[in-house]
Amino acid sequence: MSRAAVARSLSRHTLVWVLGAFIVVPLLYAVMAGLKTTGALTTNPLGLPDPWKFSNYTGILSSGAFWRQIFNSVLIAVATTLITVAVSAMAAFAFARYAFRGREVFFTAFAAGLMFPPAVAVLPLFVLLRQFGLLDNPLGVILPQAAFALPITIIILRSFFRTIPAELEEAAIMDGCTRFGFFWRILLPMARPAIGTVSVLAIVTSWNNFFLPLLVLADEKWHTIPVGIQQFQGQYSTDYALVMAYIVLAMIPAIAFYAVAERQLIGGLTAGATKG
Repeated sequence: MSRAAVARSLSRHTLVWVLGAFIVVPLLYAVMAGLKTTGALTTNPLGLPDPWKFSNYTGILSSGAFWRQIFNSVLIAVATTLITVAVSAMAAFAFARYAFRGREVFFTAFAAGLMFPPAVAVLPLFVLLRQFGLLDNPLGVILPQAAFALPITIIILRSFFRTIPAELEEAAIMDGCTRFGFFWRILLPMARPAIGTVSVLAIVTSWNNFFLPLLVLADEKWHTIPVGIQQFQGQYSTDYALVMAYIVLAMIPAIAFYAVAERQLIGGLTAGATKG
């Protein structure tokens, strides 16, 4: 191997290790901080816990409020994903496989939704949800989240659906398959990588959403994890170690999910580009 190749390989590995350190070191610091007392964290923030205070973590894990917030976040994320994927798949199928007047105009209107920040719609959205009686109701979070997720989901699925050869659809129709039958029995199974990708994106976006649940869900029994962190921090604002433990435990489900779904996410994003 030439010196230039060795230098390039070394520089790439160094860059990876540096970027990894920027991610791993704060996580390790947060975990260790959660095992300290607030006094030890204040006087010796970089040292090892002395004493080790495991009760910070066990106390939170024995709290019913924490597990209720986990359940609420999972419920809202799964429901949002199911609605988003179901509606987007049918819309993307129409945009990809049907030729009708105004198709590109409608698709451009959906794509323009990417430039529409959800914060702009806060006031009209709040008024609309109040009129429909969806405040303090998980549907008041699920439906708007699904609506805001439609543009990117439709774009991804449409790109994938367009890579499926038209001859395959024609052969299925000649064999007696309806258009919906082709969509349900053939197209969706072939689109599993893309569907997996948009599902992961929808779940992660919903899980991390803070502002909409804070706006809609005033009742504590429906609080999600991001809102729970904010409420917990306000309640124990002076106990920094306990707050850090809560944040660490709240991060674990998201990190674990991403670790499992990372291959699906990357594979789905590249699948459409590699199909001929």
